[in-house]
Amino acid sequence: MILEKVINRIEIQSEYKDFVDKYIDHILAEFKGKIHSIYMCGSIPKGTATPFKSDADFTIVCVNPKDIDYERLSNIKDRLLKEYPFITKIDTIICSIDDVLSKPNEWGFWVKIICVCMYGHDIGEKVPPIIISPTFILDLNTETKEEVDRVRRSLSTASDHTMKTRYIKGYSKRLIRALYSLVLIDTCVWEDDIIEMKNAILTYCEIDSALIDYLYACYLDNNVLVEEFLGIAEKVYSYFENALNAMAASRTPLD
Repeated sequence: MILEKVINRIEIQSEYKDFVDKYIDHILAEFKGKIHSIYMCGSIPKGTATPFKSDADFTIVCVNPKDIDYERLSNIKDRLLKEYPFITKIDTIICSIDDVLSKPNEWGFWVKIICVCMYGHDIGEKVPPIIISPTFILDLNTETKEEVDRVRRSLSTASDHTMKTRYIKGYSKRLIRALYSLVLIDTCVWEDDIIEMKNAILTYCEIDSALIDYLYACYLDNNVLVEEFLGIAEKVYSYFENALNAMAASRTPLD
């Protein structure tokens, strides 16, 4: 089964169009000649964004990610967040052309399936069709442990309530996304709606449903006890890791 693109048509709501145009213009002006293409994913390009609740998710593809200075990028974000306060936050991922083409089941998947091209030539068109298989799922999760460890450390040391809430929401979504990847062979489609992910996990994963309900509740709540959350998150990740290892062990040469 071949994975289809999550967003087939860009339908940005009128109140977000000016913001998206300005972000792209600022990026191109700040990093002249260094940008290959710019992409978006999530609710804004889908046309389902909610003011003061939805964030903006961009991906920049360039020849050399080191050409994109994070401080200058952060300054652009800060200026735009002041100008458009209904955007909760702006996330920007940076990767290289080589990342996309040499890692089709990781960066290739992200650009080809999850994102839509907003500027430049869509390099996702050069990524071969992505076939759902144990190998794809394992490749997709190559960096999951590193990402989970990083956000766990950040949450453990965060002192600001706003940052704790942000890390908990991000950690919850990352774990739900990881678990959902395990059931792709059953669903045959990548969902980016967290409720659909949750429901599929509850249907196809042999995991305590209370753990998933708790993670989803933490994704929605602003007042979560950090120590309790970390304990539950550890149980969920342990289940995920064991399932991923079992998948790797049962792989056949054709997978």
